Amino acid sequence: MNTIEQLRWRYATKKFDTTRKLNDDQVAVLKEAFNLTALSFGLQPVKLVIVSDDAKRAELLPHAFDQKQVTEASHLLLFCIETVIDEEFIRCYFDKVKAVRNTSEEILKPYRDFLIADFNKKTSEEIEAWAKNQAYLALGNLLTVCAMEGIDACPMEGFMPEKFDNVLGLGHEGLKSVLIMPVGYRADDDIFSTMEKVRKEISESVIEIK
Repeated sequence: MNTIEQLRWRYATKKFDTTRKLNDDQVAVLKEAFNLTALSFGLQPVKLVIVSDDAKRAELLPHAFDQKQVTEASHLLLFCIETVIDEEFIRCYFDKVKAVRNTSEEILKPYRDFLIADFNKKTSEEIEAWAKNQAYLALGNLLTVCAMEGIDACPMEGFMPEKFDNVLGLGHEGLKSVLIMPVGYRADDDIFSTMEKVRKEISESVIEIK
């Protein structure tokens, strides 16, 4: 499969085919790809919430400014951040490193202590901003994976996070929604699917220092 060809194929889908659904294997690929996203420090302060229930998505629709992709797509993906990222959160990550890699405490301690001290210096607003950046990284990764898998997607910031959180009870899970992305298959009559991409020339967007 040609990577550039697939990236040219993808676009922010405006109208989905409501008769076509992703199968379990495709959803499993998206979940695995999300979990494999390269994130800062490896801490994974993000979670993916997948909503396929039609009634629940209809309830969310007004809080996404009635953008029909929310209900017409096969699945709705929510990129969420942890509301509590503290010393215990960091220690849990290093406990997992120790368990998976059998890394010695002598090697782990300096880096763990550095991260704990660094995060202790940050305000809650700074930590939340950092976590949101990780959500964008995860979304970008899934956009590319969707393109490679022939899955249509539409990344969206235009929604009311607090309303979504209330409808889905995300606060009880210690989460805040940051981004949403409906996924599925484009409708045959989505005129945006045939439009040429508008991009700068590579010479304008890339600087090479040799």
